[in-house]
Amino acid sequence: MKVLIKQARINCTSSLLHGQTKDILIDDGIIKSIEDLVEISADTIIERKNLHVSLGWMDVFSNFQDPGQDHKESLQTGSDAAAAGGFTDVMVIPNTTPSVSSRSQVSYVVQKASSLPVSIYPIGTITQNAEGKVLSEMYDMYASGAKAFSDGKKAVQSPGILLKALQYVSANDSTLIQIPDDASINAAGLMNEGIMSTKLGLPGKPAIAEELMVARDIELLRYTGSKLHITGITTEKSIALVSEAKKQGLRLTCSVTPYHYFFNDEDMSGYDTNLKVNPPLRSKKDMEAIRKAVQDGTVDCIASHHMPEHWDDKTCEFEYARDGMIGLESLFGAINDEVHLDTLIQQLTINPRNIFNVEIPALITGAKACLTLFDPSVSYVFEESMIKSMSKNTAFVGKTLMGKVYGIINESHVVLNNYENA
Repeated sequence: MKVLIKQARINCTSSLLHGQTKDILIDDGIIKSIEDLVEISADTIIERKNLHVSLGWMDVFSNFQDPGQDHKESLQTGSDAAAAGGFTDVMVIPNTTPSVSSRSQVSYVVQKASSLPVSIYPIGTITQNAEGKVLSEMYDMYASGAKAFSDGKKAVQSPGILLKALQYVSANDSTLIQIPDDASINAAGLMNEGIMSTKLGLPGKPAIAEELMVARDIELLRYTGSKLHITGITTEKSIALVSEAKKQGLRLTCSVTPYHYFFNDEDMSGYDTNLKVNPPLRSKKDMEAIRKAVQDGTVDCIASHHMPEHWDDKTCEFEYARDGMIGLESLFGAINDEVHLDTLIQQLTINPRNIFNVEIPALITGAKACLTLFDPSVSYVFEESMIKSMSKNTAFVGKTLMGKVYGIINESHVVLNNYENA
């Protein structure tokens, strides 16, 4: 199948074509021509006002809940949501039933996802069943296709276990991923501890529960010399700790979520359960620190923390609602407004692949097509009808976002969003 992309501005700082407007011809998943003008018949012609093209975007922390909980999200519907959000590559966390803690579970995800339009990479657990007690079969999982290791939504609480894991993965230069959350500090907290939690009468989770974990993990990383990625950073002090560790040459990277970038605890005055996430939304000052860290490149990449939850688990009292929000389809529009486009595209394309040793695609003639199509300048209201995910638990519905994704091309797979008046 031939696909012709007409007059697209190329956003790829690693390419000599960066900033140029070109026609791009793709035939059976291979880029055949990149010229000022390509005049040839094609099966699909993509021509949009202010069309931009970049390398395919990569997300490093999504929960597709397959196996075991695919009534919330399956690999298929997760792939649909990712493609709608502009992602050609997604790393999925291991908090499934059973968890991805063995070679066979990694193989299950790899094989089941092999025919999908989005490339899906399993993350294996650090500990068996993500219970934090005994190391899992990391070597076998790595050999079967696991791109990184994490207990996903659960941070490894034992410093001894995490130390052993960091030493273990240094042999194959893979990376551990941690959510910064000391569960021993007010595990019953429902939101950020502060003025808003007092006003709303909800038990708070203090920022120190995150910052102690960040500081501890940095010291363990310093001792082992391994690779660690901290995801879901939410506070000004956490950003400062990470920034200082990087200056000292530690192999540390970090990511933030679109909802910690967009919202803060003041937005929770209406008790919207979709804003109940972990780590919790922090203060406005913390949110502003996160935005600055994204803008200046301290943050290495953006992680969707796409956490689908069933309607029953969100349409209930705040106390009983599950943590989590979907994020793939609204990620670009939530962050694009104030971040320099080149910086954001770097955080969505090159940086995550470098961190997790994923091959970086090329935007040159003869390369396999791995592209995201978008318009960074259009403002629109995000509506539930735009959501391809099986679950709809998001606070972004009704919010004005900046930047629309028109689709992806991932080798022979072409997935386009049908927006009216595009």
